[in-house]
Amino acid sequence: MRAAVFRNGDLVAGTVEEPKPLDGQVLVKTLACGICGSDLHAFHHADKMNDAAKRSGSEFTMDLKRDIVFGHEFCAEILDHGPNTQKTLKVGTRVCSVPVAIELQGDKARMHPVGYSNAMPGGFAERMVLNEMMLLEVPNGLATEQAALTEPMAVGWHAVEKARLTPEDIPLVIGCGPVGLAVIAGLKIKGVHPIIAADFSPARRKLAETMGADIVLDPAEHSPYKRWTDEATPEGYDPKNIMALLGMGPKIRPGVIFECVGVPGLIQQILEGAPRAARIVVVGVCMEQDKFEPFFAINKELNLQFVLGYTPEEFALTLHHLAEGKIDGAPLVTGKVGVEGVKQAFTDLANPEKHAKILVEPWH
Repeated sequence: MRAAVFRNGDLVAGTVEEPKPLDGQVLVKTLACGICGSDLHAFHHADKMNDAAKRSGSEFTMDLKRDIVFGHEFCAEILDHGPNTQKTLKVGTRVCSVPVAIELQGDKARMHPVGYSNAMPGGFAERMVLNEMMLLEVPNGLATEQAALTEPMAVGWHAVEKARLTPEDIPLVIGCGPVGLAVIAGLKIKGVHPIIAADFSPARRKLAETMGADIVLDPAEHSPYKRWTDEATPEGYDPKNIMALLGMGPKIRPGVIFECVGVPGLIQQILEGAPRAARIVVVGVCMEQDKFEPFFAINKELNLQFVLGYTPEEFALTLHHLAEGKIDGAPLVTGKVGVEGVKQAFTDLANPEKHAKILVEPWH
């Protein structure tokens, strides 16, 4: 079958072996699959990604001498049912799934990350195998291209859930790429306002407004931390007043800062800019070594929370958020390509003024 294949360190349009469903699995046709920042990193730094996975205790590593088909943000259509399946969803049903395939081995099971596995091709291929028990039918006639956004939107929803938000919180989102936009969408659903967002890119700032940010800043012109302080400070508050020093009288609203960039140096920047007692949620995946000064966090009693992925329940709820119109993902889709266009799409995504999310349609 046709696929965009990571082969010998390059990304090529080629053919790979047709996948065959095992016990409890179904064969699906990939309708649309988003290109994720993790795919870009795997393409450019696969060795480093593998090494970090091994050193952190992950079992999900790739044999870089063998073919790998990326793609884990997908919507697909059921083509056939494998052995020992319930056939609850009919052939032709559009589905989404948490991108993990489970291979039963007697009374044990082996998990494969779809899109980062030599054994299980991802959504940049014409067809995949998925586990029947993990399939979610696309509801309410939701458009395929929006259903394919379930996975990246679930990442943002998970981060928002981990933040333990209260109605008094004022959130600040640093970085308005796909991850930051997903966080903004989740904050809007939670009803926590004002949502402040910052990004250097005019196109991303515009998308942040579209997704629900109330205040959008260019950090080259305005400090997002100062703007947060202005919004959080109640009338009559004076930090030097004896009442404020004793913790009495008007109080600054609590702060929650979402780091959605994932580059070295940003955590330190946030520690320096964050208000006292803020909760910092690190959503951006930095694959480089980084350093920061703990004293800033200690002196301000900051809470640093790292997050990754989502739960199956959060994934399912995100699909319903999209289907019910609580998240409008249409503005995020800025391009579509077939397998021949995937490598160029990886290059194009480096320009935030041109693209937010490019979908791969292997059948096209």
